[in-house]
Amino acid sequence: MEITLNNRPERFPETDSMSVSTLLERKNFTFKFLVVRINDKTILPDAYDHTIIHDGDDVKVIHLISGG
Repeated sequence: MEITLNNRPERFPETDSMSVSTLLERKNFTFKFLVVRINDKTILPDAYDHTIIHDGDDVKVIHLISGG
C-alpha cells in the first residue's frame, strides 16, 4: 500500500489497507492531542479503530499544541 502521509510518500508493502489506529501505532504517533484527516475528511478519535486507510489515500496527522 502506498499513501501520502503528511505530504510525504509512505509505503507499506505488506498490506493493502490498515486502520487509523494501526497507522498511528506503526508510525509512533503518541502525542495526546492529534487530528487525523483522510482525503480532507476529519476522523474522530472514537472512529480510529474502524476507519480504514486505503492505497492512494492522503493522510494528515496533526499535533494540536496550545500555549499562552
